[in-house]
Amino acid sequence: MTCEHCHKTKERTQDEYKALINRLNRIEGQIRGIKGMVEGNAYCTDIITQVAAANAALNSFNKELLASHIRTCVSEDIRNGETETVDELVALIQKLMK
Repeated sequence: MTCEHCHKTKERTQDEYKALINRLNRIEGQIRGIKGMVEGNAYCTDIITQVAAANAALNSFNKELLASHIRTCVSEDIRNGETETVDELVALIQKLMK
């Protein structure tokens, strides 16, 4: 259940939903693989390489989701005069750039 005053929600197309879930499933698999490497006492640099790949996959996911957010939610809010969304977007980008 979502509180209308606390959280916004986003209706996604079935294709968008599937694409995002597929990416997350692949990332989840990478994380499980890294865990298996640690459990199997893999060499440090091999694990670090896989962690870097998982980070890149998460960054790619974020870029795709952010682009979609700007094209849909942000654009629609601006058209509707809800300019506080721009401040929300700026804060989000600042978080991403830490």
